Amino acid sequence: MNMKTTFLSICGLLLGISIAYGQANISPAPPQTKPVIITGATIHVGNGQVINNGYIAFDKGKITAIGEGMPANTNGADVIDATGKQVYPGFICPVTTLGLVEIEEGARGTVDDEETGEFNQNVRSIIAYNTDSKVIPTVRSNGILLAQPTPEGGIISGQSSVVQLDAWNWEDAAYKTDIALHMNWPVLRATGRRRRAAPGTPEESQEEHQQKELEAVNSLFSEAKAYAEAKPAVINLRFEAMKGLFNGTKKLFVNANGAKEIVQAVNFGKKLGIPIVIVGGKESYLVADVLKSNNVPVIITETQTLPYREDDDVYLPYKLPKILQDAGVTYGLTGIGFWRQRNLPFEAGEAVGYGLSKEQALSMITMNNAKILGIDKTTGTLEAGKDANLFISKGDALDMITIDVQKAFIQGRDINLDNLHKQLYRKFAAKYGIKANL
Repeated sequence: MNMKTTFLSICGLLLGISIAYGQANISPAPPQTKPVIITGATIHVGNGQVINNGYIAFDKGKITAIGEGMPANTNGADVIDATGKQVYPGFICPVTTLGLVEIEEGARGTVDDEETGEFNQNVRSIIAYNTDSKVIPTVRSNGILLAQPTPEGGIISGQSSVVQLDAWNWEDAAYKTDIALHMNWPVLRATGRRRRAAPGTPEESQEEHQQKELEAVNSLFSEAKAYAEAKPAVINLRFEAMKGLFNGTKKLFVNANGAKEIVQAVNFGKKLGIPIVIVGGKESYLVADVLKSNNVPVIITETQTLPYREDDDVYLPYKLPKILQDAGVTYGLTGIGFWRQRNLPFEAGEAVGYGLSKEQALSMITMNNAKILGIDKTTGTLEAGKDANLFISKGDALDMITIDVQKAFIQGRDINLDNLHKQLYRKFAAKYGIKANL
């Protein structure tokens, strides 16, 4: 077993090295130097509004004008004719390990999404964010321009930040730092990395373990609140990391799927006066009234999955966005892991077949995600004064068959949309005499 593990680790390391030599020609774009005007496009603002035959202008990284027809003045601007094409706000991917994981199995040195121990509130995931990840360009090619690299593991996993996906290093990438603290709500039997009890463990033992974890959580937050109010002379880094929860500058993102756990988390936040975001929320439809009345948003994690319980409607994951929409609950969407985030727009698009309008599905991964992450004043919709985070697609960006992202801009910078997958396609297309169009 040890020899097998060693062999896999060596293979993973060699694979990582070989990948590291790819994409040397993909560099971050320089700052915008002259105005850009996109004309003739169908513009999806992100808030439900659609502008047909519209234009959008941006300069120095900011949107300066948007409307129908042609702008009054195009002097000195680069004009891009997008007739027959679609313009969208850059998609935003919350709660992801993008940039924290490169190779899932066999190469532990490329995985930096989790610390040891149960309480790691002072951990900052942005420090580990790898801007040289070969996965990031593949995600950008589907219109995802911002993300929230998020730590995992333990009860308190650490802090997350929002990054833009075209940068030299994590300092350049930082869009809004340390916006949230992440917590895995204690449950009777969690799955995956947080399995608290082996199958067959008596329920009484599980309940006892859960209760101990909840007591530890309550004790920690009570001490942190007292620390925030007392302004002590001696600095405690773990409590310093939690101060933002009590002054409203940081949110507590709680991973919870069961209705009981969701209500517990909402009441926990209400008791301490902490802004809560539910992540996962597979049974959020059962307690939508609680979420709405307490103004607690939900980030749905993946719709391309089986239902939470065996006897649930098999299509329930696809219907969940529409159910929350009708209930008046603020909701966003993310995927699972890191490389699968490229499917984010398609999961949003599938919700259209289960009740959402196309513009509501778009808002789910643009405006809604921006609101939940607290960056909606600068991005998430295409409006004058906001950052020019947008892209042009030849087809419907929520449809995996017709999507064709041809140009993308982050803060007005014309980013490189090449990636290792496209390079490999061109390489072998040339070998077999196939005309490559990527």
